[in-house]
Amino acid sequence: MTTVFDVAHYILNRVGGMTSMKLQKLVYYSQAWSLAWDDMPLFDDDFEAWANGPVCPTLFGAHKGHFTLSGEFFSKYNPKGLSGVQVETIDIVLEDYAQLKPHELSSLTHSEYPWKQARGDTPPGMPCTNIIEKEVMRDFYAGLIAEQ
Repeated sequence: MTTVFDVAHYILNRVGGMTSMKLQKLVYYSQAWSLAWDDMPLFDDDFEAWANGPVCPTLFGAHKGHFTLSGEFFSKYNPKGLSGVQVETIDIVLEDYAQLKPHELSSLTHSEYPWKQARGDTPPGMPCTNIIEKEVMRDFYAGLIAEQ
């Protein structure tokens, strides 16, 4: 299976440098839509419902302390292991979300059920490490497809 770093590397090389917050959200939406469209995760790592939106702690640990990331940041990872279906999913996500600013992506995630459900009654701005369950992500985003 591919890793969160393979996906991050692919996104950075496709879109170019960006903030770590934006990368986190694009990786999140790539995972979410893979679950909804393909009924399979891109990678095993989980996202947590942090104050500024979904964050993958594994990915965060690798870029902690870096506000912006270049295409070279995850160069030791190989996005060539991504399947054609996975690349197609990520590319569609990038078409739909990459033009948004980091705070717009964060606000969007705050309006959606998976992040809200995982946050529970955690007050706004407070730390939270509750996992956003993959099943909740799959069901929510698949539900958006059904509404169209």
